[in-house]
Amino acid sequence: MPDLIHYAIPAFVILVLAEVIVTAVQQKDYYEKRDTFSSLAMGIGNALIGLVGKGLMLWVYDLIYEYRLFTVDPTAWWGWVLLFFADDFSYYWFHRISHGSRYFWASHVVHHSSRKYNLGTALRQTWTGTISGAFLFWAWMPLVGFHPVAVLTMQSISLLYQFWIHTEHIRRFPAFIEAVFNTPSHHRVHHASNLQYLDKNHAGILIIWDRLFGTFQAEEERPEYGLTKNIETYNPVRIAFHEWADLWRDAWKAGSLRNGIMYVFGPPGWSHDGTRKTTRDLREEEKTPIA
Repeated sequence: MPDLIHYAIPAFVILVLAEVIVTAVQQKDYYEKRDTFSSLAMGIGNALIGLVGKGLMLWVYDLIYEYRLFTVDPTAWWGWVLLFFADDFSYYWFHRISHGSRYFWASHVVHHSSRKYNLGTALRQTWTGTISGAFLFWAWMPLVGFHPVAVLTMQSISLLYQFWIHTEHIRRFPAFIEAVFNTPSHHRVHHASNLQYLDKNHAGILIIWDRLFGTFQAEEERPEYGLTKNIETYNPVRIAFHEWADLWRDAWKAGSLRNGIMYVFGPPGWSHDGTRKTTRDLREEEKTPIA
Protein backbone atom coordinates (compact mmCIF):
# COMPACT_ATOMS: atom_id res chain seq x y z
CA MET A 1 0.00 0.00 0.00
CA PRO A 2 1.53 3.36 -1.01
CA ASP A 3 1.98 5.91 1.79
CA LEU A 4 0.96 9.34 0.53
CA ILE A 5 2.97 11.03 3.27
CA HIS A 6 6.22 9.49 2.02
CA TYR A 7 5.47 10.59 -1.54
CA ALA A 8 4.83 14.13 -0.28
CA ILE A 9 8.18 14.50 1.53
CA PRO A 10 9.95 16.27 -1.41
CA ALA A 11 7.08 18.78 -1.59
CA PHE A 12 7.31 19.33 2.18
CA VAL A 13 11.01 20.13 1.93
CA ILE A 14 10.54 22.49 -1.03
CA LEU A 15 7.71 24.37 0.69
CA VAL A 16 9.65 24.68 3.96
CA LEU A 17 12.65 26.09 2.06
CA ALA A 18 10.36 28.51 0.21
CA GLU A 19 8.86 29.73 3.49
CA VAL A 20 12.33 30.13 5.00
CA ILE A 21 13.34 32.33 2.05
CA VAL A 22 10.16 34.43 2.21
CA THR A 23 10.57 34.80 5.96
CA ALA A 24 14.19 35.95 5.57
CA VAL A 25 13.26 38.48 2.85
CA GLN A 26 10.49 39.88 5.06
CA GLN A 27 12.85 39.85 8.08
CA LYS A 28 10.38 37.97 10.23
CA ASP A 29 11.34 35.79 13.20
CA TYR A 30 9.17 32.80 12.25
CA TYR A 31 12.16 30.42 12.03
CA GLU A 32 15.07 29.54 14.30
CA LYS A 33 17.79 27.31 12.84
CA ARG A 34 18.20 24.81 15.69
CA ASP A 35 14.46 24.55 16.18
CA THR A 36 13.95 23.84 12.48
CA PHE A 37 16.61 21.12 12.40
CA SER A 38 14.92 19.52 15.43
CA SER A 39 11.58 19.55 13.64
CA LEU A 40 13.11 18.00 10.53
CA ALA A 41 14.78 15.29 12.63
CA MET A 42 11.46 14.49 14.30
CA GLY A 43 9.78 14.30 10.89
CA ILE A 44 12.42 11.97 9.47
CA GLY A 45 12.17 9.70 12.52
CA ASN A 46 8.39 9.64 12.23
CA ALA A 47 8.57 8.69 8.54
CA LEU A 48 11.04 5.85 9.21
CA ILE A 49 9.03 4.48 12.12
CA GLY A 50 5.93 4.79 9.94
CA LEU A 51 7.34 2.18 7.57
CA VAL A 52 6.74 -0.38 10.31
CA GLY A 53 3.88 1.37 12.07
CA LYS A 54 1.62 1.45 9.01
CA GLY A 55 2.10 -2.30 8.69
CA LEU A 56 0.93 -2.80 12.27
CA MET A 57 -2.07 -0.55 11.72
CA LEU A 58 -3.03 -2.34 8.53
CA TRP A 59 -2.75 -5.73 10.24
CA VAL A 60 -5.02 -4.64 13.12
CA TYR A 61 -7.55 -2.97 10.82
CA ASP A 62 -7.58 -6.03 8.54
CA LEU A 63 -8.28 -8.26 11.52
CA ILE A 64 -11.19 -6.07 12.60
CA TYR A 65 -12.49 -5.82 9.03
CA GLU A 66 -12.92 -9.60 8.91
CA TYR A 67 -15.69 -9.16 11.50
CA ARG A 68 -17.27 -6.04 9.94
CA LEU A 69 -20.95 -5.36 10.46
CA PHE A 70 -21.49 -3.88 7.00
CA THR A 71 -19.48 -3.28 3.83
CA VAL A 72 -18.96 0.26 2.56
CA ASP A 73 -18.15 0.12 -1.15
CA PRO A 74 -14.61 1.58 -1.47
CA THR A 75 -15.20 2.38 -5.16
CA ALA A 76 -18.41 4.39 -4.65
CA TRP A 77 -18.27 8.20 -4.38
CA TRP A 78 -20.69 8.16 -1.45
CA GLY A 79 -18.42 5.71 0.36
CA TRP A 80 -15.57 8.24 0.21
CA VAL A 81 -17.86 11.02 1.42
CA LEU A 82 -18.82 8.91 4.44
CA LEU A 83 -15.16 7.98 4.90
CA PHE A 84 -14.11 11.62 4.91
CA PHE A 85 -16.55 12.61 7.64
CA ALA A 86 -15.89 9.45 9.69
CA ASP A 87 -12.13 10.03 9.56
CA ASP A 88 -12.39 13.71 10.45
CA PHE A 89 -14.74 12.94 13.36
CA SER A 90 -12.32 10.28 14.62
CA TYR A 91 -9.38 12.64 14.30
CA TYR A 92 -11.17 15.30 16.34
CA TRP A 93 -11.73 12.94 19.26
CA PHE A 94 -8.24 11.46 19.03
CA HIS A 95 -6.80 14.96 19.08
CA ARG A 96 -9.03 16.20 21.88
CA ILE A 97 -8.28 13.19 24.10
CA SER A 98 -4.57 13.59 23.30
CA HIS A 99 -4.81 16.92 25.11
CA GLY A 100 -6.96 15.56 27.92
CA SER A 101 -5.12 12.35 28.87
CA ARG A 102 -1.43 12.40 29.74
CA TYR A 103 -0.88 8.95 28.26
CA PHE A 104 -1.72 10.19 24.77
CA TRP A 105 -0.28 13.64 25.47
CA ALA A 106 3.12 12.02 26.05
CA SER A 107 3.26 11.34 22.32
CA HIS A 108 1.39 14.39 21.10
CA VAL A 109 3.37 16.91 23.17
CA VAL A 110 6.17 16.53 20.63
CA HIS A 111 4.13 18.43 18.06
CA HIS A 112 3.57 21.31 20.49
CA SER A 113 7.14 21.57 21.79
CA SER A 114 8.36 24.18 19.29
CA ARG A 115 8.15 27.85 20.24
CA LYS A 116 7.95 28.73 16.56
CA TYR A 117 5.02 28.26 14.20
CA ASN A 118 5.90 27.48 10.60
CA LEU A 119 5.76 24.73 7.98
CA GLY A 120 8.77 23.11 9.64
CA THR A 121 6.75 22.75 12.84
CA ALA A 122 4.22 20.67 10.90
CA LEU A 123 6.93 18.05 10.44
CA ARG A 124 7.64 17.82 14.19
CA GLN A 125 5.82 14.54 14.71
CA THR A 126 5.78 11.84 17.36
CA TRP A 127 7.92 8.71 17.31
CA THR A 128 5.66 6.84 19.75
CA GLY A 129 2.12 7.50 18.51
CA THR A 130 1.55 4.16 16.80
CA ILE A 131 3.08 1.97 19.50
CA SER A 132 1.03 3.78 22.17
CA GLY A 133 -2.16 2.82 20.33
CA ALA A 134 -3.35 6.15 18.93
CA PHE A 135 -4.54 4.41 15.75
CA LEU A 136 -7.21 2.59 17.77
CA PHE A 137 -9.35 5.74 17.68
CA TRP A 138 -10.07 4.75 14.06
CA ALA A 139 -10.68 1.04 14.83
CA TRP A 140 -14.45 1.46 14.72
CA MET A 141 -14.24 2.35 11.03
CA PRO A 142 -13.21 -1.07 9.66
CA LEU A 143 -15.70 -2.59 12.10
CA VAL A 144 -18.59 -0.75 10.41
CA GLY A 145 -17.28 -1.64 6.95
CA PHE A 146 -14.69 0.86 5.75
CA HIS A 147 -11.84 -0.94 3.98
CA PRO A 148 -8.54 -0.73 5.94
CA VAL A 149 -6.59 0.66 2.98
CA ALA A 150 -9.23 3.36 2.51
CA VAL A 151 -9.01 4.24 6.22
CA LEU A 152 -5.22 4.62 6.10
CA THR A 153 -5.42 6.59 2.86
CA MET A 154 -7.89 9.07 4.35
CA GLN A 155 -5.69 9.46 7.43
CA SER A 156 -2.82 10.43 5.13
CA ILE A 157 -5.02 12.90 3.24
CA SER A 158 -5.97 14.54 6.53
CA LEU A 159 -2.31 14.91 7.54
CA LEU A 160 -1.44 16.33 4.12
CA TYR A 161 -4.15 18.96 4.57
CA GLN A 162 -2.86 19.88 8.01
CA PHE A 163 0.66 20.59 6.74
CA TRP A 164 -0.10 23.92 5.04
CA ILE A 165 -2.05 25.43 7.94
CA HIS A 166 1.15 25.64 10.00
CA THR A 167 2.06 29.15 8.87
CA GLU A 168 1.91 32.75 10.00
CA HIS A 169 2.07 34.09 6.47
CA ILE A 170 -1.66 33.49 5.91
CA ARG A 171 -3.82 35.54 8.23
CA ARG A 172 -7.50 34.84 7.54
CA PHE A 173 -9.75 33.56 4.79
CA PRO A 174 -13.29 34.74 3.98
CA ALA A 175 -15.75 34.09 6.81
CA PHE A 176 -17.52 31.14 5.15
CA ILE A 177 -14.19 29.26 4.85
CA GLU A 178 -13.19 30.09 8.43
CA ALA A 179 -16.62 28.85 9.57
CA VAL A 180 -16.24 25.38 8.06
CA PHE A 181 -12.56 24.52 7.60
CA ASN A 182 -9.51 24.34 9.83
CA THR A 183 -7.32 27.27 8.77
CA PRO A 184 -3.95 28.76 9.76
CA SER A 185 -5.76 31.18 12.08
CA HIS A 186 -7.64 28.39 13.87
CA HIS A 187 -4.56 26.20 14.15
CA ARG A 188 -2.36 29.02 15.46
CA VAL A 189 -4.79 29.12 18.38
CA HIS A 190 -4.32 25.39 18.89
CA HIS A 191 -0.53 25.70 19.08
CA ALA A 192 -0.59 28.65 21.48
CA SER A 193 0.15 28.49 25.21
CA ASN A 194 -2.01 31.52 26.06
CA LEU A 195 -4.51 30.43 28.71
CA GLN A 196 -7.56 31.31 26.60
CA TYR A 197 -6.18 29.18 23.77
CA LEU A 198 -5.23 26.03 25.71
CA ASP A 199 -6.94 22.83 24.51
CA LYS A 200 -8.92 24.56 21.76
CA ASN A 201 -9.45 23.92 18.03
CA HIS A 202 -8.71 20.20 17.75
CA ALA A 203 -9.90 20.03 14.15
CA GLY A 204 -8.28 18.02 11.40
CA ILE A 205 -9.88 19.39 8.22
CA LEU A 206 -13.28 20.61 9.42
CA ILE A 207 -13.59 23.11 12.28
CA ILE A 208 -17.28 22.20 12.62
CA TRP A 209 -16.55 19.58 15.31
CA ASP A 210 -14.98 22.20 17.60
CA ARG A 211 -17.96 24.48 17.07
CA LEU A 212 -20.35 21.59 17.74
CA PHE A 213 -18.62 20.22 20.85
CA GLY A 214 -17.64 23.52 22.49
CA THR A 215 -13.88 23.61 21.94
CA PHE A 216 -13.73 26.41 19.36
CA GLN A 217 -11.76 29.58 20.03
CA ALA A 218 -11.22 32.37 17.52
CA GLU A 219 -7.79 33.97 17.20
CA GLU A 220 -7.80 37.23 19.16
CA GLU A 221 -4.64 38.15 21.05
CA ARG A 222 -1.29 37.22 19.51
CA PRO A 223 -0.45 33.56 20.16
CA GLU A 224 2.57 32.61 22.25
CA TYR A 225 3.72 29.26 20.94
CA GLY A 226 5.07 26.27 22.83
CA LEU A 227 4.14 24.62 26.11
CA THR A 228 3.05 26.14 29.40
CA LYS A 229 6.42 24.86 30.65
CA ASN A 230 8.87 24.65 27.76
CA ILE A 231 11.45 21.85 27.67
CA GLU A 232 14.43 24.03 26.57
CA THR A 233 16.09 21.44 24.34
CA TYR A 234 16.70 20.86 20.64
CA ASN A 235 17.77 17.23 21.13
CA PRO A 236 15.35 15.07 19.09
CA VAL A 237 15.64 12.10 21.46
CA ARG A 238 14.74 14.23 24.47
CA ILE A 239 11.92 15.88 22.54
CA ALA A 240 10.54 12.45 21.62
CA PHE A 241 10.71 10.83 25.06
CA HIS A 242 10.88 13.54 27.75
CA GLU A 243 7.19 13.36 28.69
CA TRP A 244 7.18 9.56 28.77
CA ALA A 245 10.13 9.66 31.19
CA ASP A 246 8.38 12.23 33.39
CA LEU A 247 5.10 10.29 33.27
CA TRP A 248 6.60 7.01 34.45
CA ARG A 249 8.72 8.73 37.09
CA ASP A 250 5.62 10.42 38.51
CA ALA A 251 3.64 7.18 38.42
CA TRP A 252 6.46 5.26 40.16
CA LYS A 253 6.60 7.79 42.99
CA ALA A 254 2.82 8.30 43.18
CA GLY A 255 2.40 6.66 46.58
CA SER A 256 -0.86 4.90 45.72
CA LEU A 257 -2.44 2.98 42.85
CA ARG A 258 -5.05 5.67 42.31
CA ASN A 259 -2.45 8.40 42.09
CA GLY A 260 -0.38 6.28 39.74
CA ILE A 261 -3.33 5.75 37.42
CA MET A 262 -4.09 9.48 37.45
CA TYR A 263 -0.50 10.36 36.58
CA VAL A 264 -0.71 8.07 33.56
CA PHE A 265 -4.26 8.64 32.32
CA GLY A 266 -5.36 11.84 34.05
CA PRO A 267 -5.10 15.26 32.40
CA PRO A 268 -1.65 16.77 31.76
CA GLY A 269 -0.62 18.86 34.74
CA TRP A 270 -2.49 16.75 37.30
CA SER A 271 -0.64 16.15 40.57
CA HIS A 272 -1.77 14.49 43.77
CA ASP A 273 -0.52 17.36 45.93
CA GLY A 274 -1.62 20.28 43.75
CA THR A 275 1.91 21.44 42.99
CA ARG A 276 1.13 21.40 39.26
CA LYS A 277 -1.92 22.67 37.43
CA THR A 278 -4.20 21.32 34.72
CA THR A 279 -5.79 23.61 32.16
CA ARG A 280 -8.99 23.54 34.19
CA ASP A 281 -7.10 24.48 37.36
CA LEU A 282 -5.45 27.43 35.60
CA ARG A 283 -8.77 28.68 34.30
CA GLU A 284 -10.40 28.34 37.72
CA GLU A 285 -7.54 30.33 39.26
CA GLU A 286 -8.05 33.09 36.70
CA LYS A 287 -11.75 33.30 37.62
CA THR A 288 -11.02 33.51 41.35
CA PRO A 289 -10.58 37.12 42.48
CA ILE A 290 -7.43 37.91 44.44
CA ALA A 291 -8.25 38.82 48.07
